[in-house]
Order: sequence, then C-alpha cells, then structure tokens
Amino acid sequence: MSVELPASSSSLLAQRPFVLFWLARLASTMGYHMLAVVIGWKVYELTGSALDLGLVGLIQFIPAVVLTLLIGHVADRYDRRHIVRIAQCVHALAALTVVLGMITGTLSRELLFGAVFLIGSARAFELPTAHALVPSLVPAPIISRAVAAWTSANQTAVICGPALGGLLYTISPVLVCALCAMFFVLSIVLVSFVDIQRPPQEREPPTLSSVLAGFHFIRTRPRLLGVITLDLFVILLGGATALLPIFARDILEMGPVGLGLLRSAPAVGALTTSIILSRHPIERHIGVTMFAVVAMFGLATMVFALSTWFPLSLLALAILGASDSVSVVLRFSLVQIETPDAMRGRVSAINYLFVGTSNTLGEFESGLIAHWLGAVPSVFIGGLGSLLVALTWMKLFPDLRKVDRFEPAK
Repeated sequence: MSVELPASSSSLLAQRPFVLFWLARLASTMGYHMLAVVIGWKVYELTGSALDLGLVGLIQFIPAVVLTLLIGHVADRYDRRHIVRIAQCVHALAALTVVLGMITGTLSRELLFGAVFLIGSARAFELPTAHALVPSLVPAPIISRAVAAWTSANQTAVICGPALGGLLYTISPVLVCALCAMFFVLSIVLVSFVDIQRPPQEREPPTLSSVLAGFHFIRTRPRLLGVITLDLFVILLGGATALLPIFARDILEMGPVGLGLLRSAPAVGALTTSIILSRHPIERHIGVTMFAVVAMFGLATMVFALSTWFPLSLLALAILGASDSVSVVLRFSLVQIETPDAMRGRVSAINYLFVGTSNTLGEFESGLIAHWLGAVPSVFIGGLGSLLVALTWMKLFPDLRKVDRFEPAK
C-alpha cells in the first residue's frame, strides 16, 4: 500500500537538510573532478605512460581496501556530518599540495601520487558516510527520489567540473587547483549547517562482531550481494575514464579542452536521466530494468572504444552515463531501503569497497591492459566484459532479476 505524504513533506525542496547537503555534494564533487583533470593531464604530460594513469586509480583504491572495516564502524558510531567535513579538509590539503608543487617548480610524479593518496583516503571515508547520511535527511517514502536528486548533484558537477577545469587549465593550472580548494571549503561550510532532528541512537561497542556485522548482513541477503558484486565487475571491466587523456590527445587530437568535454559527456546523459528519475522514479520491474541498462553501458563503452569521430565519442559517453545513472539510482535505492539506519554506515562502507573502488581499480585495469595492448583494445574488451557480466548475473541471481518494487527493511 502506498503512503501519501503532505505536499510539504513530499517536496525535496522542502527538506532543508537535504538541500544543504545536495549543495555541499555539488561543491565537493566540482572540486574533485576539476582536480582530477589537472592530475590526469599532468601525470600523462610528465610520464607519457598509460600505466601511470592506471596507477592513479590503484593508489585511490588502496585506502578503501585497508580502511573498509574502520570506515563502516566510524560512520555508525560518530556524527556522519563531522566525518564528511574532515574528509573535505583532506581534499583541500591535496589541492593545495598540487598548487605548491606547481608554484615552486617541484611538481613530480611522486608528488602527484601523494596527492592522489590523500584524495583516495578522504573519499574512502566521505562517500560511504555521505551515502549512509542521505536517507536520514528525507521521509522514508521519498528516499528513491532523494537518491535520484543526489545523483543529479554528482552528475551536474561531473559535467561542469571537468569542462571548467579543462577550460581554465589553458589559462593556468594553478588557478584550477586554487578554485578546487575553494569548492572544498564551501562544502565544509554547507555541511556545517545541516541539521538532523532525530533521537540519538545507542552505539554498539567496538567489538570484532560489530565491525564484521556489515559483511554478515550482506551475505544473508542475496539481492544485496548480487547488486554489489554486479557493479563491482561491470565497472571493473568497463572503466575507460583513466584512458581519456590518451583518447583526447592521441586519438581524437582535442587537447585539454577535449579532455574536459570527454570527462563531462557521461554526466550530461546521467544528469538528464537523474532529473527525470527525481520526478518520475522507476517503481516497477526494478530488476529487469537494472540488467537492461547495465547491458547498454557495456555496448556504449564498446562504441566509444572504436570511435575516431569526436561527436560520436561524446554521444557514446553520454549514453554510457545515462545508462549508468539509472543503474546507480536503482542499486543505491535498493541497498539503502533494505538496510536499517543503524547498519547503513557498515553496509555503505562495504558497498563502497566493492562498488566505489571498482572505479579506481577499473582505472588501473584499463591502464594495465592499455600498456600491453593499447587504449582502444583495452576499452573495447572492458565494454564486452561488462555486457557478459550482466548476462551472467541474470543467471546467478534470479531473485534480483525478479525484483519488481522497492521494499523497506524489515
């Protein structure tokens, strides 16, 4: 039976804590992706190595693996807003480190990798904590709409951040990094004004059992296990982001501005889709739709790999982003709705390990294969692998394929 909300409660704009957190997410993601343009271009400029571009992803992956259990327990024991603010401070420190390296002429491969490690450590704490915080900012019946709107903040920043970063890079890379630091500071300020009106929860003692509870929770729920592992393998195989500097410079011959546009293109499709989903959420045939858009993601990746025409490359990336956006909203909503709030930090941390870090590990995988076979075969093989994973998971997790509606945690 559906739950009718008063008009004031059903409007996302009426949820002041969510709106502030949405704006904070927009600012921080703008800063992150602008900084990623600078770091990616500088690494390739200094080394000319596809493998080093892949190492950027691997370095960000390591903190998430090492800190997963700690991250989840911290997110369930302490104020999630404080954790997000501290992570943003570390992001700002990384941006300032790159700025100082460029100003003093000491910028090197090692210094860039050090900044990447700081970013990876901060994001390892920030993203799972932020994901766990979102459902507590809105009434339960509109969580899926909030997830779509939350995704739209990310995609808006992914569109504007790389494009703005690539454009300003032609003027001054120092300016780009300084602006990144300002975005991170703005995010800190906005999160400080987020107010959550809810009774304090009893904190579990830091025992081994409580730390591992997230793994047990996921293992006993096949649908959650299927969702998390599906994205792990799809993004691991289909991540072409790390190789965009190669496509921009060597294949499409578009330079830093082209790199910014390529990084923004997936978000154009994703933002359009997220806006639609925030107003008209998918309420039926959840499982079938999720597998269909994952297959579309793989096909779009293969088209991008083979394209030598810039407009077609942008279109393929836009379709890739649109399909991924639908998949993200469905997967994230399913995980959050089926997980009790007291467990969301630990489940989100594990989800980030298997899902979020698959992006960074996928970048390393793409860079490694590109080092052996070339950029085009690397991306094409990844897209084909994503398509095959989608087909395989439909067989391995039939209950996930049969999901029709979202059901709240029991």
